[in-house]
Amino acid sequence: MERLGFIDEHHMFREAFRTFVEREMVPNRDKWEAAGIVDRELFAAAGSAGFLAMAVPETMGGAGVKDFRYNQIVAEEITRGDVYPAGLGMTLHTDVCLPYFLDYCTEEQQQRWLPGIASGELITALGMTEPGIGSDLASMTTTAVRDGDTYVINGSKTFITNGILADLVIVACKTDPSERHKGMSLVVVEAGMEGFERGRNLDKVGMHSQDTAELFFNDVRVPVENRIGDEGQGFVLLVKNLPQERLSIAVAGVAHARAALSWTIEYCNERTAFGQKIGSFQNSRFKLAEMETEITIAETFIDRCVTALNKDELTADEAAMAKWWCTELQKKVVDQCVQLHGGYGYMNEYPVGRAYADARITSIYGGTTEIMKEIIGRSMGF
Repeated sequence: MERLGFIDEHHMFREAFRTFVEREMVPNRDKWEAAGIVDRELFAAAGSAGFLAMAVPETMGGAGVKDFRYNQIVAEEITRGDVYPAGLGMTLHTDVCLPYFLDYCTEEQQQRWLPGIASGELITALGMTEPGIGSDLASMTTTAVRDGDTYVINGSKTFITNGILADLVIVACKTDPSERHKGMSLVVVEAGMEGFERGRNLDKVGMHSQDTAELFFNDVRVPVENRIGDEGQGFVLLVKNLPQERLSIAVAGVAHARAALSWTIEYCNERTAFGQKIGSFQNSRFKLAEMETEITIAETFIDRCVTALNKDELTADEAAMAKWWCTELQKKVVDQCVQLHGGYGYMNEYPVGRAYADARITSIYGGTTEIMKEIIGRSMGF
Protein backbone atom coordinates (compact mmCIF):
# COMPACT_ATOMS: atom_id res chain seq x y z
CA MET A 1 0.00 0.00 0.00
CA GLU A 2 1.30 3.45 -0.93
CA ARG A 3 2.17 5.55 2.10
CA LEU A 4 0.32 8.83 2.64
CA GLY A 5 2.21 12.07 2.06
CA PHE A 6 5.52 10.75 0.72
CA ILE A 7 6.89 12.37 -2.45
CA ASP A 8 10.05 11.91 -4.55
CA GLU A 9 12.14 14.15 -2.29
CA HIS A 10 11.27 11.97 0.70
CA HIS A 11 12.24 8.80 -1.17
CA MET A 12 15.58 10.34 -2.15
CA PHE A 13 16.20 11.35 1.45
CA ARG A 14 15.34 7.81 2.58
CA GLU A 15 17.90 6.27 0.24
CA ALA A 16 20.57 8.70 1.38
CA PHE A 17 19.89 8.15 5.06
CA ARG A 18 19.71 4.37 4.59
CA THR A 19 23.21 4.53 3.13
CA PHE A 20 24.34 6.59 6.13
CA VAL A 21 22.90 4.03 8.55
CA GLU A 22 24.60 1.14 6.77
CA ARG A 23 27.93 2.96 6.54
CA GLU A 24 28.18 4.87 9.82
CA MET A 25 25.98 2.99 12.27
CA VAL A 26 25.59 -0.71 11.52
CA PRO A 27 29.36 -1.49 11.66
CA ASN A 28 29.57 0.15 15.12
CA ARG A 29 26.39 -1.36 16.62
CA ASP A 30 28.03 -4.11 18.68
CA LYS A 31 30.76 -1.79 19.96
CA TRP A 32 28.20 0.78 21.07
CA GLU A 33 25.98 -1.86 22.67
CA ALA A 34 28.92 -3.14 24.73
CA ALA A 35 30.03 0.38 25.70
CA GLY A 36 26.50 1.53 26.60
CA ILE A 37 26.94 4.70 24.57
CA VAL A 38 27.52 5.86 21.00
CA ASP A 39 30.53 7.87 19.87
CA ARG A 40 30.04 11.64 19.85
CA GLU A 41 31.27 11.53 16.28
CA LEU A 42 27.96 9.95 15.22
CA PHE A 43 26.19 13.27 15.84
CA ALA A 44 28.88 15.21 13.98
CA ALA A 45 28.70 12.80 11.03
CA ALA A 46 24.90 13.04 10.91
CA GLY A 47 25.06 16.83 11.15
CA SER A 48 27.65 17.06 8.38
CA ALA A 49 25.47 14.91 6.12
CA GLY A 50 22.36 17.01 6.82
CA PHE A 51 20.48 14.37 8.81
CA LEU A 52 20.33 16.25 12.11
CA ALA A 53 17.97 19.06 13.17
CA MET A 54 16.76 19.53 9.59
CA ALA A 55 14.36 22.33 10.59
CA VAL A 56 17.17 24.70 11.63
CA PRO A 57 17.26 27.64 9.15
CA GLU A 58 19.92 27.55 6.44
CA THR A 59 21.39 30.79 7.81
CA MET A 60 22.28 28.87 10.98
CA GLY A 61 23.64 25.74 9.33
CA GLY A 62 20.49 23.65 8.93
CA ALA A 63 18.43 22.57 5.96
CA GLY A 64 15.53 24.89 6.74
CA VAL A 65 13.01 22.09 6.21
CA LYS A 66 10.11 21.94 8.67
CA ASP A 67 8.54 18.72 7.44
CA PHE A 68 8.21 15.98 10.07
CA ARG A 69 8.05 13.41 7.26
CA TYR A 70 11.86 13.56 7.18
CA ASN A 71 12.02 12.88 10.93
CA GLN A 72 9.69 9.93 10.32
CA ILE A 73 12.04 8.51 7.69
CA VAL A 74 15.00 8.75 10.10
CA ALA A 75 13.10 6.72 12.71
CA GLU A 76 11.99 4.15 10.16
CA GLU A 77 15.49 3.61 8.82
CA ILE A 78 17.26 3.29 12.18
CA THR A 79 14.79 0.57 13.16
CA ARG A 80 15.10 -1.13 9.78
CA GLY A 81 18.89 -1.13 10.18
CA ASP A 82 18.69 -2.70 13.66
CA VAL A 83 20.34 0.35 15.27
CA TYR A 84 17.26 1.62 17.10
CA PRO A 85 18.96 2.28 20.48
CA ALA A 86 21.96 3.95 18.84
CA GLY A 87 19.69 6.24 16.84
CA LEU A 88 17.39 7.19 19.71
CA GLY A 89 19.69 10.00 20.80
CA MET A 90 19.48 11.53 17.34
CA THR A 91 15.69 11.41 17.25
CA LEU A 92 15.48 12.91 20.75
CA HIS A 93 17.88 15.67 19.67
CA THR A 94 15.90 16.47 16.50
CA ASP A 95 12.29 15.62 17.37
CA VAL A 96 12.06 16.44 21.08
CA CYS A 97 14.71 19.01 22.04
CA LEU A 98 15.07 21.08 18.87
CA PRO A 99 11.55 22.65 18.97
CA TYR A 100 12.35 24.37 22.29
CA PHE A 101 15.36 26.08 20.72
CA LEU A 102 13.64 26.72 17.40
CA ASP A 103 10.24 27.95 18.59
CA TYR A 104 10.77 29.51 22.01
CA CYS A 105 14.31 30.90 22.11
CA THR A 106 15.27 34.51 21.48
CA GLU A 107 17.27 35.42 18.39
CA GLU A 108 20.40 35.76 20.53
CA GLN A 109 19.90 32.28 21.99
CA GLN A 110 19.30 30.82 18.55
CA GLN A 111 22.48 32.39 17.18
CA ARG A 112 24.35 30.97 20.14
CA TRP A 113 23.01 27.41 20.05
CA LEU A 114 21.32 26.44 16.76
CA PRO A 115 24.46 26.20 14.55
CA GLY A 116 26.02 23.69 16.95
CA ILE A 117 22.75 21.77 17.30
CA ALA A 118 22.53 21.44 13.50
CA SER A 119 26.17 20.41 13.10
CA GLY A 120 26.10 17.89 15.94
CA GLU A 121 28.75 19.76 17.91
CA LEU A 122 26.17 20.56 20.61
CA ILE A 123 24.20 17.49 21.72
CA THR A 124 20.95 18.18 23.54
CA ALA A 125 18.89 16.56 26.29
CA LEU A 126 15.68 17.32 28.17
CA GLY A 127 15.67 17.06 31.96
CA MET A 128 12.14 16.56 33.25
CA THR A 129 11.89 13.33 35.27
CA GLU A 130 13.04 13.24 38.89
CA PRO A 131 13.43 10.33 41.30
CA GLY A 132 10.08 9.46 42.86
CA ILE A 133 7.75 11.72 40.85
CA GLY A 134 7.21 9.78 37.61
CA SER A 135 4.62 11.57 35.47
CA ASP A 136 3.71 14.09 38.20
CA LEU A 137 5.87 16.92 36.89
CA ALA A 138 4.23 19.57 39.07
CA SER A 139 5.74 17.85 42.12
CA MET A 140 9.34 18.34 40.97
CA THR A 141 11.74 19.64 43.59
CA THR A 142 14.60 20.94 41.42
CA THR A 143 14.74 24.69 42.06
CA ALA A 144 16.20 27.69 40.26
CA VAL A 145 16.51 30.63 42.66
CA ARG A 146 17.10 34.05 41.11
CA ASP A 147 20.24 35.81 42.30
CA GLY A 148 20.78 38.95 40.28
CA ASP A 149 21.52 37.98 36.69
CA THR A 150 21.83 34.27 37.46
CA TYR A 151 19.75 31.33 38.62
CA VAL A 152 21.18 29.03 41.27
CA ILE A 153 19.93 25.52 40.45
CA ASN A 154 19.74 22.68 42.96
CA GLY A 155 18.21 19.26 42.51
CA SER A 156 18.51 16.13 40.38
CA LYS A 157 17.03 14.40 37.35
CA THR A 158 16.96 10.75 36.33
CA PHE A 159 16.34 8.60 33.25
CA ILE A 160 17.72 11.38 31.04
CA THR A 161 18.33 10.28 27.45
CA ASN A 162 21.63 11.68 26.10
CA GLY A 163 22.47 12.46 29.72
CA ILE A 164 26.12 11.50 29.41
CA LEU A 165 26.80 13.09 26.03
CA ALA A 166 24.67 16.23 26.29
CA ASP A 167 26.24 19.68 25.98
CA LEU A 168 22.93 21.48 26.49
CA VAL A 169 20.32 20.21 28.95
CA ILE A 170 16.91 21.88 29.03
CA VAL A 171 16.16 21.61 32.75
CA ALA A 172 12.61 21.89 34.02
CA CYS A 173 12.79 23.50 37.46
CA LYS A 174 10.77 25.49 39.97
CA THR A 175 11.49 29.20 39.90
CA ASP A 176 8.56 29.58 42.31
CA PRO A 177 8.42 26.53 44.61
CA SER A 178 5.18 27.77 46.19
CA GLU A 179 3.37 27.08 42.89
CA ARG A 180 2.81 23.81 41.07
CA HIS A 181 2.50 24.08 37.29
CA LYS A 182 2.72 27.88 37.27
CA GLY A 183 6.01 27.79 39.17
CA MET A 184 7.93 25.87 36.51
CA SER A 185 10.50 27.35 34.15
CA LEU A 186 12.93 25.96 31.57
CA VAL A 187 16.63 26.79 31.93
CA VAL A 188 19.44 25.54 29.71
CA VAL A 189 22.36 24.13 31.71
CA GLU A 190 25.56 23.82 29.71
CA ALA A 191 28.29 21.22 30.05
CA GLY A 192 31.16 22.41 32.20
CA MET A 193 29.14 24.67 34.47
CA GLU A 194 30.41 24.37 38.03
CA GLY A 195 28.22 22.14 40.19
CA PHE A 196 26.66 20.31 37.22
CA GLU A 197 27.52 16.64 37.62
CA ARG A 198 26.52 13.52 35.72
CA GLY A 199 25.87 10.33 37.61
CA ARG A 200 26.24 6.83 36.27
CA ASN A 201 25.18 5.71 32.83
CA LEU A 202 22.17 3.65 33.93
CA ASP A 203 22.24 -0.11 33.37
CA LYS A 204 19.01 -0.76 31.48
CA VAL A 205 17.22 -3.95 30.44
CA GLY A 206 17.41 -2.86 26.79
CA MET A 207 18.39 0.17 24.72
CA HIS A 208 21.98 -0.51 25.71
CA SER A 209 23.78 1.80 23.27
CA GLN A 210 21.61 4.75 24.33
CA ASP A 211 23.19 6.62 27.24
CA THR A 212 20.64 7.30 29.99
CA ALA A 213 21.89 9.12 33.04
CA GLU A 214 21.25 10.69 36.39
CA LEU A 215 22.03 14.42 36.54
CA PHE A 216 22.87 16.43 39.66
CA PHE A 217 22.77 20.19 40.17
CA ASN A 218 24.61 21.55 43.19
CA ASP A 219 24.44 25.36 43.36
CA VAL A 220 24.85 25.56 39.58
CA ARG A 221 24.95 29.21 38.53
CA VAL A 222 23.27 29.69 35.17
CA PRO A 223 22.82 33.08 33.46
CA VAL A 224 19.22 34.28 33.34
CA GLU A 225 19.78 34.66 29.59
CA ASN A 226 19.77 30.83 29.41
CA ARG A 227 16.08 30.70 30.36
CA ILE A 228 13.77 29.57 27.56
CA GLY A 229 10.55 31.58 27.49
CA ASP A 230 9.23 33.61 30.38
CA GLU A 231 9.60 32.71 34.02
CA GLY A 232 6.75 30.43 35.05
CA GLN A 233 6.03 29.42 31.46
CA GLY A 234 7.88 26.10 31.60
CA PHE A 235 4.88 23.80 31.97
CA VAL A 236 3.01 25.53 29.15
CA LEU A 237 5.97 25.04 26.79
CA LEU A 238 6.36 21.40 27.80
CA VAL A 239 2.67 20.74 27.11
CA LYS A 240 2.89 22.47 23.71
CA ASN A 241 5.79 20.24 22.72
CA LEU A 242 4.41 16.93 23.99
CA PRO A 243 2.30 16.05 20.92
CA GLN A 244 5.38 16.06 18.68
CA GLU A 245 7.41 14.15 21.28
CA ARG A 246 4.72 11.49 21.59
CA LEU A 247 4.26 11.23 17.85
CA SER A 248 8.02 10.71 17.52
CA ILE A 249 7.81 7.78 19.95
CA ALA A 250 4.79 6.38 18.09
CA VAL A 251 6.57 6.63 14.74
CA ALA A 252 9.55 4.70 16.08
CA GLY A 253 7.26 2.15 17.76
CA VAL A 254 5.37 1.16 14.63
CA ALA A 255 8.58 1.29 12.55
CA HIS A 256 10.23 -1.09 15.03
CA ALA A 257 7.24 -3.42 14.73
CA ARG A 258 7.54 -3.31 10.94
CA ALA A 259 11.25 -4.12 11.14
CA ALA A 260 10.66 -7.06 13.51
CA LEU A 261 7.99 -8.44 11.19
CA SER A 262 10.31 -8.20 8.18
CA TRP A 263 13.03 -10.12 10.04
CA THR A 264 10.47 -12.74 11.03
CA ILE A 265 9.09 -13.18 7.52
CA GLU A 266 12.63 -13.76 6.30
CA TYR A 267 13.24 -16.28 9.07
CA CYS A 268 9.96 -18.12 8.41
CA ASN A 269 10.90 -18.44 4.74
CA GLU A 270 14.27 -19.97 5.57
CA ARG A 271 13.70 -22.09 8.68
CA THR A 272 12.12 -25.52 8.25
CA ALA A 273 10.40 -27.89 10.67
CA PHE A 274 8.82 -31.26 9.98
CA GLY A 275 9.98 -31.02 6.37
CA GLN A 276 8.39 -27.65 5.53
CA LYS A 277 9.01 -23.96 5.96
CA ILE A 278 7.76 -22.51 9.25
CA GLY A 279 5.82 -19.89 7.35
CA SER A 280 3.79 -22.52 5.55
CA PHE A 281 2.07 -23.69 8.74
CA GLN A 282 -1.40 -22.25 9.10
CA ASN A 283 -0.77 -20.84 12.58
CA SER A 284 2.34 -19.03 11.33
CA ARG A 285 0.48 -17.61 8.33
CA PHE A 286 -2.33 -16.39 10.56
CA LYS A 287 0.06 -14.70 12.99
CA LEU A 288 2.00 -13.07 10.16
CA ALA A 289 -1.24 -11.92 8.53
CA GLU A 290 -2.50 -10.43 11.79
CA MET A 291 0.73 -8.50 12.34
CA GLU A 292 0.86 -7.26 8.74
CA THR A 293 -2.71 -5.99 9.02
CA GLU A 294 -2.30 -4.28 12.40
CA ILE A 295 0.98 -2.63 11.43
CA THR A 296 -0.46 -1.36 8.14
CA ILE A 297 -3.45 0.13 9.95
CA ALA A 298 -1.14 1.80 12.50
CA GLU A 299 1.12 3.18 9.75
CA THR A 300 -1.91 4.71 8.06
CA PHE A 301 -2.91 6.51 11.25
CA ILE A 302 0.68 7.63 11.86
CA ASP A 303 0.96 9.05 8.34
CA ARG A 304 -2.26 10.97 8.99
CA CYS A 305 -0.89 12.30 12.29
CA VAL A 306 2.34 13.44 10.61
CA THR A 307 0.27 15.29 8.02
CA ALA A 308 -1.68 16.97 10.83
CA LEU A 309 1.53 17.91 12.67
CA ASN A 310 2.94 19.50 9.52
CA LYS A 311 -0.20 21.65 9.39
CA ASP A 312 0.03 22.45 13.14
CA GLU A 313 -3.26 20.59 13.57
CA LEU A 314 -2.18 17.55 15.64
CA THR A 315 -4.09 17.54 18.92
CA ALA A 316 -2.90 16.25 22.28
CA ASP A 317 -5.46 13.44 22.31
CA GLU A 318 -4.55 12.28 18.78
CA ALA A 319 -0.88 12.20 19.74
CA ALA A 320 -1.80 10.23 22.87
CA MET A 321 -3.78 7.74 20.77
CA ALA A 322 -0.80 7.28 18.45
CA LYS A 323 1.66 6.91 21.31
CA TRP A 324 -0.19 4.31 23.35
CA TRP A 325 -1.48 2.28 20.43
CA CYS A 326 1.82 2.08 18.52
CA THR A 327 4.01 1.31 21.51
CA GLU A 328 1.64 -1.38 22.78
CA LEU A 329 1.51 -2.79 19.24
CA GLN A 330 5.31 -2.69 19.13
CA LYS A 331 5.55 -4.86 22.25
CA LYS A 332 2.87 -7.26 21.00
CA VAL A 333 4.44 -7.71 17.56
CA VAL A 334 7.98 -8.18 18.84
CA ASP A 335 6.76 -10.76 21.36
CA GLN A 336 4.97 -12.72 18.64
CA CYS A 337 8.02 -12.49 16.40
CA VAL A 338 10.20 -13.96 19.15
CA GLN A 339 7.70 -16.82 19.48
CA LEU A 340 7.90 -17.57 15.75
CA HIS A 341 11.70 -17.60 15.96
CA GLY A 342 11.57 -20.19 18.74
CA GLY A 343 14.71 -20.47 20.85
CA TYR A 344 16.72 -18.42 18.38
CA GLY A 345 14.44 -15.47 19.08
CA TYR A 346 15.81 -15.31 22.62
CA MET A 347 19.40 -14.97 21.43
CA ASN A 348 21.04 -11.55 21.35
CA GLU A 349 22.74 -12.44 18.08
CA TYR A 350 19.33 -12.23 16.41
CA PRO A 351 17.89 -8.73 15.93
CA VAL A 352 14.46 -9.83 17.15
CA GLY A 353 15.99 -10.85 20.50
CA ARG A 354 17.52 -7.42 20.96
CA ALA A 355 14.25 -5.84 19.83
CA TYR A 356 12.39 -7.74 22.57
CA ALA A 357 14.42 -6.00 25.28
CA ASP A 358 14.46 -2.63 23.52
CA ALA A 359 10.69 -2.46 23.00
CA ARG A 360 9.60 -2.76 26.63
CA ILE A 361 10.37 0.81 27.66
CA THR A 362 8.48 2.65 24.93
CA SER A 363 5.05 2.39 26.58
CA ILE A 364 6.58 4.02 29.67
CA TYR A 365 8.75 6.94 28.56
CA GLY A 366 7.16 10.06 27.11
CA GLY A 367 4.06 9.36 29.20
CA THR A 368 2.83 5.91 30.15
CA THR A 369 0.00 4.14 28.34
CA GLU A 370 -2.20 4.84 31.36
CA ILE A 371 -1.50 8.58 31.15
CA MET A 372 -2.25 8.51 27.40
CA LYS A 373 -5.64 6.91 28.07
CA GLU A 374 -6.33 9.53 30.74
CA ILE A 375 -5.64 12.31 28.23
CA ILE A 376 -7.95 10.71 25.67
CA GLY A 377 -10.66 10.11 28.24
CA ARG A 378 -10.61 13.72 29.40
CA SER A 379 -10.83 14.92 25.78
CA MET A 380 -14.08 12.91 25.56
CA GLY A 381 -15.56 14.95 28.39
CA PHE A 382 -14.99 12.53 31.25
